[in-house]
Amino acid sequence: MDPELYHLHHLNYLEDLPYWLALADQARDLDPAGPILELGCGTGRVMQFLRAEGVRVCGLDFDRQMLAYLKEKDPSATVFLADMTNFSLGHHFPLILLPCNTYSTLSAPQRKATLECVNAHLLPGGCFAASLPNPADLIRMGDSEESGVEETFIHPGTQAPVQVSSSWKTIGGTVTIYWHYDLLQEDGTVQRTTHEISHRLDPAEIYLEEVRQAGFDFIAHGEFNQTPYHPEADFLIIEARKK
Repeated sequence: MDPELYHLHHLNYLEDLPYWLALADQARDLDPAGPILELGCGTGRVMQFLRAEGVRVCGLDFDRQMLAYLKEKDPSATVFLADMTNFSLGHHFPLILLPCNTYSTLSAPQRKATLECVNAHLLPGGCFAASLPNPADLIRMGDSEESGVEETFIHPGTQAPVQVSSSWKTIGGTVTIYWHYDLLQEDGTVQRTTHEISHRLDPAEIYLEEVRQAGFDFIAHGEFNQTPYHPEADFLIIEARKK
């Protein structure tokens, strides 16, 4: 995946940011001086916002290119190149975040391993929060032909427009979404880059039971304004506390 295209596509998504900031503010009560940790930080959309708000935050991701892009834009950021299913940082955090719909891309064994790592890195009473698309919506998606243009942004290097469209296909226990980025070239041709991401088709009850079995107390939100989860919600947002 081209980190720049990914970053520009998601840069103006702002709906979730106040929620993560509120959790970061609450984490200061548990550890006023300590940093928080963002898993799957990617190119830093959430991390950079939190840093701009004065939050001490570290990032972790297994994609070297994504982290290189983040560090180029924010050289002072603290990041770790590691897999969220198997990391050891030698530090305990008051808050660990997993935003950006990443949690549903993990298999059940990967989620179990992630929860174990999170538990090992949280302070007692610390919070783990993850957002994912409403599993009921993923299960209902089926297949789709390519959409029309959903979004357009300007590529900063060429100043040419990039048009974004998508399609998706369900196979077995996953739905794979294909994001298509069409960049207009100087000669009038179009260069297409496609990024695909696969989400597991597990119901919400499975996710929540896994969190319970991992030893957390939790609340399930359906929106970033913290309304309770329900089958027609836009998201499943898991806010779990270490006992």
